[in-house]
Amino acid sequence: MGTMATFTVRGKNIEITPALKDYVEKRVGKVTKYFDAVGEITVILTVEKGRHIVEVTVPLNGMLLRGEESTTDMYASIDLVLDKLEKQIEKYKTKLARKLRAGVMKPDIAASSLTPALDGDEFPLVKTKRFAVKPMDVQEAIMQMNLINHDFYVFTNAETEDVNVVYRRKDGAYGLIEPEL
Repeated sequence: MGTMATFTVRGKNIEITPALKDYVEKRVGKVTKYFDAVGEITVILTVEKGRHIVEVTVPLNGMLLRGEESTTDMYASIDLVLDKLEKQIEKYKTKLARKLRAGVMKPDIAASSLTPALDGDEFPLVKTKRFAVKPMDVQEAIMQMNLINHDFYVFTNAETEDVNVVYRRKDGAYGLIEPEL
């Protein structure tokens, strides 16, 4: 069903042996069987302080599927990242199947082909929140975000009077999003 995918396999501090490249393509190639249109798959293998890190990016039908894993063994990292990607695909397939059953999508899109109709209805909006955007400084906003145990917080920056967003990054640090007017 799926088309043969093209791969870019790059290594940092590791030699990409034919066996390793073959393993990557066989394992990661599995995710392509679910889709018709797969762009060029990028796999970056990195060895850093004894960690074997695998980053995979799969462009699918105008979406990006990304996964990253690190263990002390490159082959284990590849297997783990594949599990992660397959879970993402599973979630995505379930959403699509639900849409088909609900008759939201046109019936000519077979569930097996999994070509999503990005018709503006792709991401169901389940909640709308309205709240006063209080003027405060960035540090206070981060404190507020931590108090309510959220990953982001919308506020009016007291200095610039613009609406800003502070967010918690995966590395535990914080980020700030400011509008560019």
